Amino acid sequence: MDRDRLPEQIEALHELTSICREKEVSVVLVAGDVFDTYLPPAEAEEAFFRAVKELAGEERAVVVIPGNHDDGVRLAASAPIAEEHGVYLFGTRGGHFSLGSSRPVRAVAAGENYLIIEDREGEKLYINALPYPNEARLKEEKTEESYPEKVSRWLEMGEAAFPGHMPHILLSHLFVMGGKTSESERGIDLGGARAVPLSLFEKFDYVALGHLHKPQKMKNVRYSGSLLQYSFDEAGAEKSVVLLKTEGERIEVKEIVPLHAGKQLVRLECTGAEQAEALLKQYENAFIELTLHLKAPLSSEETKRLRAANEGLVSLITRVEGVQAAPFQSRAKLSSGELFTQYYRSIYDSEPGEDLKTAFLELLKEDA
Repeated sequence: MDRDRLPEQIEALHELTSICREKEVSVVLVAGDVFDTYLPPAEAEEAFFRAVKELAGEERAVVVIPGNHDDGVRLAASAPIAEEHGVYLFGTRGGHFSLGSSRPVRAVAAGENYLIIEDREGEKLYINALPYPNEARLKEEKTEESYPEKVSRWLEMGEAAFPGHMPHILLSHLFVMGGKTSESERGIDLGGARAVPLSLFEKFDYVALGHLHKPQKMKNVRYSGSLLQYSFDEAGAEKSVVLLKTEGERIEVKEIVPLHAGKQLVRLECTGAEQAEALLKQYENAFIELTLHLKAPLSSEETKRLRAANEGLVSLITRVEGVQAAPFQSRAKLSSGELFTQYYRSIYDSEPGEDLKTAFLELLKEDA
């Protein structure tokens, strides 16, 4: 809605770093959709690389896979440099790491589809990493296999090197059947062709997924969700990150840590411009969708006052009460003025003022 949210995203990433320091986190998992598009602006890329370097600090490892919004080749282009800072960037077709780091938390074994992280105490974590998968990205010919069958086969590629006797996690970017979507997601196949069943994940201790913006849990599968609210159907929903704990060969959820950075999205509903103006002034530092129930259309002056009451008002929806559908009649021989009057009457159940009608006709002359 033409609002720049990069400052909020940077604020949220700083908050994430603070949580990692406070909770003494060893490994950060990022499950894809780092960017919104294949060709993100330079400012977004700079914010990301600054953030992951800060997240890794001197004592952490950060593991990142691309989602369906990301260009995996572009994302992983800086992997050799990022690895030196404890950041492991998987590309579309997996990861290629040199290892040999002296950092306290580091990768000690790796392949295209997996990573083994070890800390200074010698405790290890096996990560089966599957970036957002499809045939085109993985350079495969189309076959008779169903999509769940293909995903199962791709998961097995990351399992092949699992030695056992250590915590075991899957990091991927998939749409699981039964997952709850939001209005801000794009390109998710709700028809089922690109959805996978929960049964694919039974062998994993924990499954960390990206793709869906709402935090949610399904058996051993979790979507941590986006760091910020991105659509008004998330209004009032709490954002969070999932803090995991390893113990022996097990992984368990230790805590769901709430996030507070960024503006809240708010849905408001009321009747009358005066009531709306007063209501808007109660919600500072928020983005607002306002539904206004009216008995007459808003004047331009009333609209200006509402916009001035809160600069966070990004969506104004008006509903005029008591309007009934008019019976059909041919409009072929009606003048522009008559057409406008008929349209106005169908929306507002009243006659337009002569000033408004004159202004409309003047605009038609200018366009002509």
